[in-house]
Amino acid sequence: MSHTETLVATAQRAFARCYRQAPVVFDHGQGCRLFDLEGRSYLDFASGVAVSLLGHNHPALVESIAAQASRAIHVSNLWLNEPAVRLVDRLSALFGAGAGTQGARVFLSNSGAEAIEGALKLARRYHSKVRGAPRPGVVSMKESFHGRTFAAISATGQTKYHDGFEPMVAGFTYADYGDLASLEAAITPETGAVLVEPLQGEGGVRVPPAGYLRDVQALCEARGLLLILDEIQTGVCRTGPFFAFERDGVRPDIVTLAKGLGGGVPIGAFISTDEVSQGFGPGSHASTFGGGPLASAAANVVLDVIARDDLASHVERMGRRLREGLAALRSPLVKDVRGLGLLCGAAVSCAPKAVVDAALGEGLLCTVAGHDVVRMAPPLIVNEAEVDEGVSRLGKALAGMVG
Repeated sequence: MSHTETLVATAQRAFARCYRQAPVVFDHGQGCRLFDLEGRSYLDFASGVAVSLLGHNHPALVESIAAQASRAIHVSNLWLNEPAVRLVDRLSALFGAGAGTQGARVFLSNSGAEAIEGALKLARRYHSKVRGAPRPGVVSMKESFHGRTFAAISATGQTKYHDGFEPMVAGFTYADYGDLASLEAAITPETGAVLVEPLQGEGGVRVPPAGYLRDVQALCEARGLLLILDEIQTGVCRTGPFFAFERDGVRPDIVTLAKGLGGGVPIGAFISTDEVSQGFGPGSHASTFGGGPLASAAANVVLDVIARDDLASHVERMGRRLREGLAALRSPLVKDVRGLGLLCGAAVSCAPKAVVDAALGEGLLCTVAGHDVVRMAPPLIVNEAEVDEGVSRLGKALAGMVG
């Protein structure tokens, strides 16, 4: 039995029964490529599910993590550390850029689910403690995905994530994504917030109609509701701008981030306006590991590289090239190509998992999103030749399935 086979067998015996892992064991990466234990190369258009924004083994990220680890890996939020202070200051400025904001407040967590939990807690406590009128209800969207903790799966508008975990946390109702009338009908006197993704990632890389977010914001303002935007997958330049909501000229009351923020090091955050942040006070919310110096140092490097290399513009160009390339495949299995920036989806007429498996055989990593979509989310540093190579490898996988 090979070393890979031994590890696969051990994993199948010892891991919790939560994953359907392909029998591949990755050893290391470089740029947009991963290498397994046998030395085989794979073009990574999954990025650890939109996480590895700077690819693998990025020198600035590696250097920063090593340097910070040699100084301090963890200190409690009972005290300050410089990387975290620098990070929250930068995120606050990015959230308020060009919006005439009076300020913003940032809470650092460890994951997207934690960021969602914190955002929901803040919304509920703001209505209760600041406005003095509890409005615990939240409207989220059908086909949405917000995480795996109890409030997060309750907010998630896909029943497959609820199965066996009922009852869900009370107070959540669901509207059709992209349909303002459906949202308006879902609002009740108990509703205090609307939670929406600027682009639905796990729901199938679904882009809403033009002007939808502006209409949602106007509705929230008219009804006295907080607008929470989940940018865990779309943020940190994944769709081009740092926040996807910048495309629509809106400004939420709360926004969540995670995934790519640390370039692969676990970190999450939620940012709120200074007004809404008054819902929290000392002791009302906390995280043991959130805002630790190691993850904060990594996130600062991600922000440095994004600014230095103008990755926002690069993502726009590479995203257009990727979607155009996918559309040009003209495979009978591809029904539609959609997305923004480097979050792209190809809707297929067969099981998307079969396409993902065939692509793996061609040395391409991609993932399933929604019911019928193959998602491609390469690192933001991907170049033209790699985009074309990814399209070519997917084309070969599709052709093999048709043949």
